[in-house]
Amino acid sequence: MADKFFASEKIYTVSEINHQIRESLESSFFSIKLEGEISGFKPHSSGHLYFSLKDSNSVISAVMFRGYAQYLSFAPKDGMKVQVQGKITVYEPQGKYQLTITKMSISGEGDVLRMLEERKRKLLQEGIFENSHKKNIPLLPNTIGVVTSPTGAALRDILQITKRRNPGVNVVIFPCLVQGEGAAKTIVEQIENANAAKNCETLIVGRGGGSLEDLLPFSEESVVRAIFNSEIPVISAVGHEIDWSLSDYAADKRAPTPSAAAELAVPQRSDIIQTLKYYQNELYTTISGRVEKIKLTLKTFEPENLELKLRSIQQPLLQRLDNAKEELEETMLLRIKDTKKIIENCTNLLESSSPQTIFNRGYSMVRDKKTGKIIRMSTEVQEGSEIEIIPSKGKIDAKVTGTVI
Repeated sequence: MADKFFASEKIYTVSEINHQIRESLESSFFSIKLEGEISGFKPHSSGHLYFSLKDSNSVISAVMFRGYAQYLSFAPKDGMKVQVQGKITVYEPQGKYQLTITKMSISGEGDVLRMLEERKRKLLQEGIFENSHKKNIPLLPNTIGVVTSPTGAALRDILQITKRRNPGVNVVIFPCLVQGEGAAKTIVEQIENANAAKNCETLIVGRGGGSLEDLLPFSEESVVRAIFNSEIPVISAVGHEIDWSLSDYAADKRAPTPSAAAELAVPQRSDIIQTLKYYQNELYTTISGRVEKIKLTLKTFEPENLELKLRSIQQPLLQRLDNAKEELEETMLLRIKDTKKIIENCTNLLESSSPQTIFNRGYSMVRDKKTGKIIRMSTEVQEGSEIEIIPSKGKIDAKVTGTVI
């Protein structure tokens, strides 16, 4: 009976039906305009843009190739509401269809993005994102905690990188849901459990990449407050580099990816060893230099060196003493010579001025015989007065017989 049923119907191959679907869709929707909210935005290194457009009930995959994307006047991002123009295209080998966009303009903020911005402003006004509240990430942790899905790629990346960078660091996993209903509650519970356990120095909270909706639990107010209130320093690692959540602003450190979070939390063991060796060498060099300096200082106090040092100090002083002695002797000789000359000149002067010298020239001195007074003028004697005449040698007694004025 089944054979009769199939005999009356045309049997399509998968390729045939996909081909007909392609022709039908592409001819029916060759040029259409849509409005929707961007979700799961992923720019490719080639310049092509891959994302989805959604409304409250449905989602459609979309692509905008580089040739059209390069003329955009804005940077698309998750949550942005846009108007697009394009066509429906079908990829026959997989039976998938998508919207190929040729034009795109901003229509407004999406509901999710608007909600996140409002929540961000509220938390910002409360000071939850202030840098003054942020704690330093420990440099050498013994144990790190990870709040994430136990089955996700993010945890595998963190474990691999931690083991590679420093096998001595322990990892405590606090498993939780990372998307969907109830995810925010489990994230908060595990952050609180980690703080209560007090068995790790750093806490990584995050997950791998996803659409804006997938990352929403990490922007829930309860999660943001739990991170802010955590006594353990928190590294937020939500999604990939282009993804963001409100947890990034509340955390003590934001990592672009879970792998980067592991690198921030766990120092490279080889780097630590190299740094320690560097400081060891610096310390050895410094101590060796000081010891050598002390040895040289002590060597100067050996008897031979002390004698040499004493001589080096004494020799200039002795030389100065000898020079001073010679200068003093020369000065004294000059002074003696000058003094002798002065005395000789004075002697000559005195001798030339002495009475005897004058007498030797033929002069004589006359004085009153009775009084001994020297007679200088003829008026000082009278006729008949007795006088004495003293020549160079001897004495002559005389009597005045007359005077002439």
